[in-house]
Amino acid sequence: MTDQQSITKTFIADVKTSQTLWALQEPESENYVVLDSVNFEESEVMPLWSTAELAQNHCLEEWAAYTPIEISVAEWMEFWIEDLNEDNIIIGLNWPEEGDCVEVELAEFTQLLSEVEIYK
Repeated sequence: MTDQQSITKTFIADVKTSQTLWALQEPESENYVVLDSVNFEESEVMPLWSTAELAQNHCLEEWAAYTPIEISVAEWMEFWIEDLNEDNIIIGLNWPEEGDCVEVELAEFTQLLSEVEIYK
């Protein structure tokens, strides 16, 4: 199994259990962390984490003013996909402190989440 497959598998397993994912948001502006993609030209990447602890580990230096924000899978599917798609945003899974991030196209990420979403 490649590192990318392992990171993706861990991310999805954590999200399946908790039904939540985590992003970093700047409280005053309510902006989320979005960066230039290293793998996809003309795209930006939104880092997401599968646990609050992993997200909190990144609230340092340039992201010190940001806080982890919980997003339910249901909320993601209902409210986030359309806007991110319009903005050509891809997803970074469990953004590491060092090295390259696993970047997944939004359609692929949405498919992965749809397979683990628990409908209530």
